[in-house]
Amino acid sequence: MNKLNVDLGVDSVRIVGGSLPEMPWQDKPEGSEAPVWRYSENPVIGRNPVPGIARIFNSAVAPYEGRFVGVFRAETINGRPHLHLGWSDDGLAWDIETERLHLVDEEGNDYQPNYAYDPRLVRVEDTYYIIWCTDFYGAALGIAQTKDFKSFVRLENPFLPFNRNGVLLPRKLNGNFMLLSRPSDSGHTPFGDIFLSESPDLVYWGKHRHVMSKGGQGWWQSVKIGGGPAPIETTEGWLMFYHGVTGTCNGLVYSMGVAVLDLDDPSKVKYRSSNFVLTPEEWYEERGFVPNVVFPCATLHDADTGRIAIYYGAADTYVGIAYTTVSDIMKYVIATDEVVADDRESGRM
Repeated sequence: MNKLNVDLGVDSVRIVGGSLPEMPWQDKPEGSEAPVWRYSENPVIGRNPVPGIARIFNSAVAPYEGRFVGVFRAETINGRPHLHLGWSDDGLAWDIETERLHLVDEEGNDYQPNYAYDPRLVRVEDTYYIIWCTDFYGAALGIAQTKDFKSFVRLENPFLPFNRNGVLLPRKLNGNFMLLSRPSDSGHTPFGDIFLSESPDLVYWGKHRHVMSKGGQGWWQSVKIGGGPAPIETTEGWLMFYHGVTGTCNGLVYSMGVAVLDLDDPSKVKYRSSNFVLTPEEWYEERGFVPNVVFPCATLHDADTGRIAIYYGAADTYVGIAYTTVSDIMKYVIATDEVVADDRESGRM
């Protein structure tokens, strides 16, 4: 597809959703050709943000009743991660609660995880769902629900260990919840591919499908990949930001990639950029508790303008924001598209 055809086709792509004019935004720097650009005042959350918490990163945000709510991965001063709630009027300055999120089971009994990290926050219909990595005799997915951010009901763990990077699609397909995840083994996730599962009730999961393979012509996603924020519904498909990992002689490097999944069958990849769209380059991404990490976990987006704000963890220490538009990112993913393994096919085997 030549550039003229790409531009003409992509200019008509729209985000499917509501208006969010109050979302944080910063125009692309003059002269920049990058599809994604960083907020100039990053990081928006630094070290020791509140008493008892050493670092916040890899966290999720959403609009709620005229404000913004966040579910944050908070590394406490004893090194164990828990989930903490936070609030913001502008999506930039955050008030983080000092007490961790209180979870109960469906009978109202305490149901606190031993640890919790890398949450995603997704609204499906009138309910908000938190999906995180939990301890279930190994790394597994935990899930909880709320409608008011005052009470939180933890559901049964959806899968056996080992699994990470769970994120729901923001609407049901054929009446079922759709959950992306990245199965692994008991090590640090060498399996490395993204899968899709569905459920009518968040209890029984099945119809598992393969979505995306690690690898490709480049090396930046050669070790593993994992889902990031909830995919954004567009008229062209599900726009998905994800992380890709490569190995170096100095350890792992996490970068941000982008793909578009089929609207009706999200196990099919329509487009997938051969390049990363953000990789560790700034001090807060290169230096920290775990250096060289860009880890996207959430987006805010405005259907009227096509603006997208991407929240990402930086070096397992900070929270950063990057920006793009649906037009910019769609042009880029189509222009740099590559087919990896059997990603174009439905993931049933």
